[in-house]
Amino acid sequence: MTLPHSTLLQLKRWNTPTIYNGWEQITQHDVAQDGFNREPLTDYMSEMGPMIGYAVTVRIEPSKKAHVEANPNAWAEYREYVAGIEGPKVVIVEDMDKPDLVGAFWGEVNSNIHKALGCVGTIIDGAIRDVDEMKNAGFKALARGMCVGHAYSVPVEWNCEVDVFGRSIQPGQLIHADKHGFLAIPPEDEEALLDASVFMDQNECNTVIPAARSSCGKPASEILHDINVAGNAFGEAVKVRFGGEGEW
Repeated sequence: MTLPHSTLLQLKRWNTPTIYNGWEQITQHDVAQDGFNREPLTDYMSEMGPMIGYAVTVRIEPSKKAHVEANPNAWAEYREYVAGIEGPKVVIVEDMDKPDLVGAFWGEVNSNIHKALGCVGTIIDGAIRDVDEMKNAGFKALARGMCVGHAYSVPVEWNCEVDVFGRSIQPGQLIHADKHGFLAIPPEDEEALLDASVFMDQNECNTVIPAARSSCGKPASEILHDINVAGNAFGEAVKVRFGGEGEW
């Protein structure tokens, strides 16, 4: 069961840290350990803003020619899998050569093909190339790095659990990603995610942010007092809404 497209569009309007702020209020998972990437990565299309979609997963090993010979129909079978999943989709690619960047799974052609199949972008624990052409296709990529060639990039296994940037992701998980990183949402947290994220953003805008931005001309003691009062108001609003504690 996927969220309505209207909900996905609204979630896409917020950056990934804002979505995290909402998620931490509704989840039973460890918000210091679960959900987000644990290793650095680069958003090569940060000007495109956030992306959101459901994970389709694939594993590659560009250094091994044997994978190409083992299944000559791998590309066709893999694309059949991708096409059969409801979009929007984010392709999560585990590169088994990591941290080496041997070959790029993504370039101009593959990006355009996946765009035609309803994919909005990718998170790949490996390399991309043809970055300008990928941007032109409107296909967003968060990656470990870039490289020149594709080597023996071919789908090895798909529709499976993958490990990328220190995080395990299951096929079908809701993914929200931008220049800060990515968040993989547990299925049970999807429904309440938008309302929680919007509430937490509004709570900041109504309390701690105006307290900090209205400091002009005030002595330090008054600024600190106002911030403390606002922080308490922020926390009380979180407690009333979610029964927990807020960041402040």
